[in-house]
Amino acid sequence: MALAGQLLIQGLLMGGIYGLIAVGLSLIFGVMGVINFAHGPMIVVGMYAAYWILTALGLDPYLSLVIVAGVMFLLGYLIQFSVINRILDFPEAMQVVPLVSVGLILENALLLFFGPDHHSPETALGLASFQLGPVMVDLSRLLAFGLAIVVTLAIFLFLKKSDLGKAIRAAADNRVGAQLVGIKVDRINNISFGLGAATTGAAGALLLPLMPVSPYLGHDFTMIAFVVVILGGMGNLVGALVGGLILGVAESGSTLFLQPTLKHVVSFGILVLIMLFKPQGLFAGSK
Repeated sequence: MALAGQLLIQGLLMGGIYGLIAVGLSLIFGVMGVINFAHGPMIVVGMYAAYWILTALGLDPYLSLVIVAGVMFLLGYLIQFSVINRILDFPEAMQVVPLVSVGLILENALLLFFGPDHHSPETALGLASFQLGPVMVDLSRLLAFGLAIVVTLAIFLFLKKSDLGKAIRAAADNRVGAQLVGIKVDRINNISFGLGAATTGAAGALLLPLMPVSPYLGHDFTMIAFVVVILGGMGNLVGALVGGLILGVAESGSTLFLQPTLKHVVSFGILVLIMLFKPQGLFAGSK
């Protein structure tokens, strides 16, 4: 029971970060109907940005999160402006190649500047933990979970309450109708992709204290994001957060019966079951 409780806590804490990883992908799809295949490499760029700030300036990733998110917002805005706006009307199959290419460019740029080796920097809370009954709680994971939830809720409230957020939702619901009432949809698309990219920066900064970073992690993060988004419902931000929690607990709990290296079997098993029995996702129809 103590082991099960430990795994449950670890799964929930990691699931919050999974939810943040998926929120940006879900937001971009919900507004533009584009699946961002460069999502995982962008998270890795965020990790390396936080790593560079830590090593060069000594600023902890939890403190540099806002800076990294801002940098990734600008990168996402540039990618949307220069690439994605030109392919929005292409068939979906033709949208895949440019976005995969962007991901490969980012991955190889990281290889060029940082090399192929893993980097595992020491952070202030890297080894800190505390006892909660029979369970040991990793303080860095708890802080990352809390910040992931705060960032996700902030994005949700921004979309629900702010004028710009309402314009983004209007463009997502009816692009032509939004244009007819004077909303500059191309600008909204740029901001939406930038906002989705900012979440990858925030997720990267939160992940840096938890795992070694290398340029090759992007593919794993992309697949995690896809599983969570499909589980929660494409374009649904709350579904992405809850889906992340479900996936985190499922992966962690599976180590009671399977080797930890087989956790992706559980992830893809959940994906197959959802696609077979509820392909629209668990929270489809609720925004």
